[in-house]
Amino acid sequence: MSAAETSTTPVTLPDCQHLALRVVPMPSDANMHGDVFGGWIMAQVDIAGSIAAVKRANGRVGTIAVNSFVFKHPVFIGDLLSFYAQIIKVGNTSITVDVQVYAERGRLSEEIVKVTEATLTYVATGPDRRPRKVPPLI
Repeated sequence: MSAAETSTTPVTLPDCQHLALRVVPMPSDANMHGDVFGGWIMAQVDIAGSIAAVKRANGRVGTIAVNSFVFKHPVFIGDLLSFYAQIIKVGNTSITVDVQVYAERGRLSEEIVKVTEATLTYVATGPDRRPRKVPPLI
């Protein structure tokens, strides 16, 4: 963790343009200490990234790679998580998406913490589930 991440400088949520998903983890998503499972967070990141990829591919996509995944801070039961997904690269059949995750803690204190960042690559697929070309932007 860098010094900038541990400072008391307030964090604000990014522009809503790339907001893909908001969710509150429940007790079934956490261990007995109230810490949310990393695998649950990874699944939500995959869903958020796929929303942007499906829209750009104009159809079905499959996750082909998790290029990077960093847990910066723990997530707790009751945090309001906001997942921001932005396409950073489009290939012939692939779409790479950057996902940033923020937690709003203790709904009354308005503390916001960037908890996770990841980059995932999806491949556009046809009805036969084989790769297909990503359509050009209209």
